[in-house]
Amino acid sequence: MGVRREISSTLRLDAVGKRWNALPERVRSATPVAVLLTLAVLYPSYVGSLPLNVPIINTFPSVHSMVTILVFVMMAVGLNIVVGYAGLLDLGYVAFYAIGAYTAGWFASGQFQQVNFHFGSIGFGDRSQVAGIHISMWLVFFIAAFITAVAGVLIGLPTLRLRGDYLAIVTLGFGEIIPQAVRNGDDIAGHDITHGTFGISPIDSPGFGEKLHETLGLPVTYQSSLNADKLFYWTVLVLLMITIFCSWRLRDSRLGRAWIAIREDETAAGVMGVPLMRTKTWAYAIGAFFGGVAGAYVATFNSGAFPSQFDFNISIFLLCMVILGGMGSLWGVVVAGFILAWLNVEGLANIGAWLNNNIFDVFGKEIEVPKYSFGIYGFLIVMMMLFRPTGLIPERRRKLEIEEGSGQDPIDHALAEAAKEDE
Repeated sequence: MGVRREISSTLRLDAVGKRWNALPERVRSATPVAVLLTLAVLYPSYVGSLPLNVPIINTFPSVHSMVTILVFVMMAVGLNIVVGYAGLLDLGYVAFYAIGAYTAGWFASGQFQQVNFHFGSIGFGDRSQVAGIHISMWLVFFIAAFITAVAGVLIGLPTLRLRGDYLAIVTLGFGEIIPQAVRNGDDIAGHDITHGTFGISPIDSPGFGEKLHETLGLPVTYQSSLNADKLFYWTVLVLLMITIFCSWRLRDSRLGRAWIAIREDETAAGVMGVPLMRTKTWAYAIGAFFGGVAGAYVATFNSGAFPSQFDFNISIFLLCMVILGGMGSLWGVVVAGFILAWLNVEGLANIGAWLNNNIFDVFGKEIEVPKYSFGIYGFLIVMMMLFRPTGLIPERRRKLEIEEGSGQDPIDHALAEAAKEDE
């Protein structure tokens, strides 16, 4: 009887497998994405029922922490456009993050007390008594994205003529200049632009105003709502999905193919007619665009933009996400970004608490794992380079390059790619 049951279960699995393989390719590829998206959307509703004291990870991230995690993932996807697609080593991505945050501070706070301008602002009683520039945060996100894209072009024009290590050094310089500028921007030509080390606070919250609250029940402002964390979570999830969709479509576009051509061989791409400066500048501008939106969103989530949030370490942290996930691999960067961001926000502290309670408690000593965060990240990157240099979820082209070698015959290389696509 036991053998018959095993045979019948095997036959059923084979039948299910055949039905699954008979489905169109689009359905098979979209199904896991739809499942993950459903789990992500419903996360605030079931996170409270997830088990506590899970081995090693201890607890699952709270909704509040998930907002910060998804913002980091969003920035990693934006940096992947510059580093992964175009092959431009950018060590100053935190500059766009800072510009986006301070743009939100300039256009949605009382930073400029000498001005009294309101456009679409919500949550204010008598607006004439509230000084400063207060524009709707939904518009501020677009303004921040546009300003950071322009900043990306301005930074890219004088630097993108360089290659390799020289480009990395120059972008590193810009990544150091911008945080120092906002830290010392409280007295520029006699004007307080960034409020120095104190930062700009408070920054307005997104919301839908009194009319939509009365008619549709939408929150007036996120910060005043009892479900503020959930609202911020769902909004950043939508922003992340838009970022992933745009990155995915750009990868397969004519511009995306030009980026990949430059990444593979810049000289050959130029000879074949790819406009190098224009194409690389587009990569910088689009990457900066998403970095600016992320910065503005963090500013409104934290109700402030503070210079301590924009250290150079953030650029290296984001670059680690791209390398760990697989340069050029969209889903690899999403997975690696989530893992590293979780470790940074809650994971290392939870792992340290679990180790102290279950292992080091025997020796009567405790270890503060978060103190060694960058050592741990460096160890992970070294291990990845040794055992899986293509990343967690490698891009197909880069995987072929590393596993089969650059000396492979071009015709065999093309046939191998075509065979894998047919599979």
